[in-house]
Amino acid sequence: MQRHALLVAALVLLLTTADGAWAQSSSVRPPEGASQSAAPPSINILPQDSSSDIWRQIRRGETGASAMPTPAGGQLIQSEGENWREFRNGAYYDYAVLFLLGTLALLALFFTIRGRVRIRGGKAGIEIRRFAALERFVHWFTAICFLVLALTGLNLIFGRPLLLPLLGKEVFATWSMWGKLTHNSIGFGFMIGVVAMFLLWVWHNLPHPRDLVWLAKGGGIIGNAHVPSTKFNTGQKLIFWAVILGGASLSVSGFALLRPPYDLGLFAATFGWINDLFGTDLPTVLDTTQEMQLNQIWHGAVGVVMTAIIFGHIYIGTIGMEGAFAAMGRGRVDLNWAREHHDLWVERLEKEGRLSTVPEAAPEVARGVQAPAE
Repeated sequence: MQRHALLVAALVLLLTTADGAWAQSSSVRPPEGASQSAAPPSINILPQDSSSDIWRQIRRGETGASAMPTPAGGQLIQSEGENWREFRNGAYYDYAVLFLLGTLALLALFFTIRGRVRIRGGKAGIEIRRFAALERFVHWFTAICFLVLALTGLNLIFGRPLLLPLLGKEVFATWSMWGKLTHNSIGFGFMIGVVAMFLLWVWHNLPHPRDLVWLAKGGGIIGNAHVPSTKFNTGQKLIFWAVILGGASLSVSGFALLRPPYDLGLFAATFGWINDLFGTDLPTVLDTTQEMQLNQIWHGAVGVVMTAIIFGHIYIGTIGMEGAFAAMGRGRVDLNWAREHHDLWVERLEKEGRLSTVPEAAPEVARGVQAPAE
């Protein structure tokens, strides 16, 4: 009992002492005249320069310290990105439109003035085998791949201003999404086709001194001069190498765009090679964003030029020249057509005894004729 009483007394004493100390501390008052504000002084954590100066430096691409292992890691805003966007939506778009429409206008004007190139001696009524089945398959396979790529690729340049107002947002978005997937897939087929065309026809398309004569006479299309030619004339050689070199460039740049983070360094290496060759001062240290921007501009520009070239190829192969479409359409051409446009090729087949002729009115016989080995 005494123990409980002692504990109660100690507890009362402790509470009394604490209450006195609290009262004493709360009774403290600041001296007269002292400031009554207890707020801490304000600290200005912003830089001393004006905001306009700061943003001007950022906009100009001032580079600070950064742990990112990229050339532009310390750059808050990449001004080249805005420049790229303005160029792509401005001059790039305008030049592409003018180039394609200008090509079509020139072809229409040429057709109006020159008309269709006719077979001067008329049809012989006898056909010879021009291209084998494998050659025609490779041609049409590559051609279809390119047309799909051109349609879906040009949509990325012209689709928003031209198709979006006509189709509406939902339809245009769906079309563009499937177009992009198709473009990325068909591209590999186009690569295979370009390689196959190179292997099939490269030996027939090597440069020759007679090509200068063909160019000087306008290929016989401008005027009526006869120009000797082998299996492929100079114009066809130019188309061939445009497809091979342009197709290779499209394939490489397209593959680079398919594999983020775009670290192939194609343009950095190319600029370095140009600097060594011509003594220029092009930038050779490019980050992945800059590589992507340059690849996209180049890929689209080459695609536009290739499309214009194919416009000319389609023109000559259809309405521009009588008898030309049959070469790739049926694999056979009229003998007089072959003599007028590829006389050296016909002479070689005759000397080697490999010129197989069939009447034009007997297609069932023509199907049984074996293609001469080229």
